[in-house]
Amino acid sequence: MMGQSHAISGALVYAATASFLPEKVFGTVPGPSEILVGTLLCAGAALLPDVDHQDATPAHLLGPVSRALCRLVGRLCGGHRHATHSLLFVALAGSGTWAGVTRLGDGFTHALTFVLLFLAGRALHLHPPGHGPTAWLTSVGLAGIGTASVAAWVPGIAAWLPYTVGLGALTHVLGDFLTRRGVPLFWPWRRRFELVLVRRTGGKLETRVFVPMMTVATVAALWCTVFSPLLAVS
Repeated sequence: MMGQSHAISGALVYAATASFLPEKVFGTVPGPSEILVGTLLCAGAALLPDVDHQDATPAHLLGPVSRALCRLVGRLCGGHRHATHSLLFVALAGSGTWAGVTRLGDGFTHALTFVLLFLAGRALHLHPPGHGPTAWLTSVGLAGIGTASVAAWVPGIAAWLPYTVGLGALTHVLGDFLTRRGVPLFWPWRRRFELVLVRRTGGKLETRVFVPMMTVATVAALWCTVFSPLLAVS
């Protein structure tokens, strides 16, 4: 699946489950502002498994530096859609985020928030077309404004950021499970699992059917969990 599809699927899964799944996982229900922020962060987290590909969205974060890092990760993991597309990576992403917010505090939390918002903005094309300086600066600016806003008005983000990252990574893995080549769910066991619904990445079925459907469903879920409660209170 393409980066846009992964980001929208991450947003959809978070928005659609925010009213019940967080309570089952860690005992609290996020408020409307937390759901809205969490939806964006989960969209960004749904791009993280593609850190093994030098042309994927994460590679655009720091230009040549991030591309080189993604190329290195890909080589260490055996190529695209190997170690980073497994349940082990999902567990490491969630537990690593928990360790970071617990031991490193606000600095780590805000830095990761910035990265996830940057990835979400790039994948959802919230910037001028292309990959030039203007597009990059726009993405950085939006991510910076978003991070500052989260730090000021959503102070409890550290408590549920590991959950959000893990959910986003899991959504990505399951998304690629629905395509040809599948994913090695139980890596380092290399057997691939697939249930092919999308036969061609970037094809008409993905871009003209699944993406619009997921976008509408995400907006509907956010309306029910974020905007409708706010209108009822006002």
